[in-house]
Amino acid sequence: MPKIDLVTPYKEYFRIIAATTDELRDRVFSLRYEVYCQELGWEDASAFPDRREIDHFDAESIHCLLHHRRSGRDAGTVRLVRARADCAEPCMPLVEHYEPNLFFSAHNPLAMPRGGFGEISRLALHEQFRRRPGEQSTPDGHGTDLFQWTQDDRRRFPHMALGLYLAAATIGLSEGMDGVYAMMEPRLARHLHFGGIFFEQVGEPIEFRGARAPFYISREMLFEHLTPPLRALLEAIAEDLEVAL
Repeated sequence: MPKIDLVTPYKEYFRIIAATTDELRDRVFSLRYEVYCQELGWEDASAFPDRREIDHFDAESIHCLLHHRRSGRDAGTVRLVRARADCAEPCMPLVEHYEPNLFFSAHNPLAMPRGGFGEISRLALHEQFRRRPGEQSTPDGHGTDLFQWTQDDRRRFPHMALGLYLAAATIGLSEGMDGVYAMMEPRLARHLHFGGIFFEQVGEPIEFRGARAPFYISREMLFEHLTPPLRALLEAIAEDLEVAL
């Protein structure tokens, strides 16, 4: 990954907001409705007559919004589902939708102590921010060129989903979690690896709106491999969220 400045374009175009009020969470759920129900058709719009896409994990989640400064609109959202020590099964979407026999790592969430981990989930970008080739068909819009940027490309923050992944990781760190899980395309995990974010694949891929597999990253794995540009971006996002790493 080239030694480039990610913080300046991020601060110029975006800020990440912790959705800590009912009004902000309504903006999260409305954006998810637009992306998952209207744009992609992955969820049944008739199941959400109030035009807010919500599931039973949202009450145990911390939500973030990626706000576009120039337009004043919400460009994206992500949540971190907390697997509390006293939460009922299933404690995370990954546990609910994935067959237990497909896990092959010691970091199997079914064997990990509750309260020390969470899941990055429900990442979505508005279609206006998924305009490059290959981005329109996925809610996170990662396309094929996640890290193909240059120092001179200042038209916008190079990849918004990356900022949302880091926002969820920042929240997990601030909550004292040992690590977080994510269900993602193996291709995206390879791209993140290239940038210094080392997720470990912990189970076999399954077909769910494309090939997806469960991945895990610990606090130690994150800080051991994170490149200086991404470390600076992580700190800028933590500043926006007003949390300490």
